[in-house]
Amino acid sequence: MGKAEFLTPKAISNRIKAKGLQKLRWYCQMCQKQCRDENGFKCHCMSESHQRQLLLASENPTKFMDYFSDEFKRDFLELLRRRFGTKRVHNNIVYNEYISYREHVHMNSTQWETLTDFTKWLGREGLCKVDETPKGWYIQYIDRDPETIRRQEELARKKKQEMDDVERSAKFIEEQVRRGRDGKETEETPVFTELKRESEEEKVVFNLGASACVAGPSKPSSVLGPSALKAAAAPPSVKRKDPPSSSDSKSEKKKKSALEEIIEMEERKKKQSSRTDYWLQPDIVVKVITKKLGEKYHKKKAVVTEVRDRYGAVVKLIDSGDKLKLDQNHLETVIPAPGKRVLILNGPYRDTEALLEGIDEKNFSATLTLDAGHLKGRRVTVAYEDFSKLA
Repeated sequence: MGKAEFLTPKAISNRIKAKGLQKLRWYCQMCQKQCRDENGFKCHCMSESHQRQLLLASENPTKFMDYFSDEFKRDFLELLRRRFGTKRVHNNIVYNEYISYREHVHMNSTQWETLTDFTKWLGREGLCKVDETPKGWYIQYIDRDPETIRRQEELARKKKQEMDDVERSAKFIEEQVRRGRDGKETEETPVFTELKRESEEEKVVFNLGASACVAGPSKPSSVLGPSALKAAAAPPSVKRKDPPSSSDSKSEKKKKSALEEIIEMEERKKKQSSRTDYWLQPDIVVKVITKKLGEKYHKKKAVVTEVRDRYGAVVKLIDSGDKLKLDQNHLETVIPAPGKRVLILNGPYRDTEALLEGIDEKNFSATLTLDAGHLKGRRVTVAYEDFSKLA
């Protein structure tokens, strides 16, 4: 029987039957041929084109399986990245969307027998985060695109900067509140005394201004302070209790001005912000402290020839000349004898050369004389871990 002509009822019926997904058992991955029933699949398997494809596959079956596996993995991860991003999703949901495309690569032609095996393989290869739950396996795509990583680092840096500004403002407000509270506690409690006068004819005048109270012309006057509640020193004619003078106590504890306090806080913040968690610099002498490389390199001195990614360095051993790539956690600074040149690695004087004047073993610090910059000649105290010998 010949093929049905276009737009005939038979041709339309065949197109309707072929529309959408068909049964997987009647699909040939080698020929990418979908059959509608068992009889059609049997006829296809007996065809000459199918036999040629089988001969090609039998020569190198691993090559074809790897090809189909790579196609399946690439299309599956592309769908996961575009459709769900980095959200955590059930693996079966992603697979159902993947197989809805009619021309997809079937899993029975890949190296994975089940969807669970493929999910575990994604986790082992580090392509996705996978976790098993009572409801099944969940996957989360790991985006390793350099542009995405750069954007995430930029967002994290902005967020950290905003948090630092908020914390700095909060600390400043807290410091002001604490100082205000301490100032209130140091204020003296007012002493109230009874107002007495020896003569009924004596006239007492209250002057709320800066001048003292004025009494009658013939008799000594009663002196009151700026406030009627606080009494100052009284003349002999008026019997009053002399309260302790607050001016003496204030002069003993002279407070700093607001400008001096702000300058001091800014200097303290500058010193704190100038410290970093990395300290490696080229051309300094360090000591290998890790034992993972064996006793051959343990406690050996080396010179830093190159700094990589701030926290790693390529060092050259002084004794043997061997080159090693180590993390800063596997190294420590070297303190030379007094009079030698050193490089400050951390703190407000970072990247400044200096001369070692003396060592304070009790406080684990040393006295250095700066030998460069506009602060040349200044003597500073620096901790052991913040400077090292120059090569």
